[in-house]
Amino acid sequence: MADQDNPTQDQHNELLFMQLVMMFQGMALQNLGKVMNPVTNQIERNLEQAKNMIDILGMLDAKTKGNLNDNEQRLLEHALFELRMNYVDEIKKDAPATSGEQASDEEQTSDNTPADAGSTSADSEQTS
Repeated sequence: MADQDNPTQDQHNELLFMQLVMMFQGMALQNLGKVMNPVTNQIERNLEQAKNMIDILGMLDAKTKGNLNDNEQRLLEHALFELRMNYVDEIKKDAPATSGEQASDEEQTSDNTPADAGSTSADSEQTS
């Protein structure tokens, strides 16, 4: 009976890992504007910070490949999937908000980028 009250080191580490994943997931959801910030009691949206939290979880996934048990891997994969889908959803919300003028500016910038990049590389090749 005492064994059930005292978790093994592996069980303790699994719990800590799950808390870490859920901590980053919660922070990402707050920055996506999906849940209220408990400190300010307001919905706040910072997609750059949300992306950073998602990237940290992605790095954690890559670095721990093959070292997680089934529960840990399932939690991490589910969290990443949910956050990435929500991030894409938030990015799409911003897309219709741009005016036609801004969209055409972006198209011109993307059209000019390869030419500028090509001349820059050509210039540096001539300099070398």
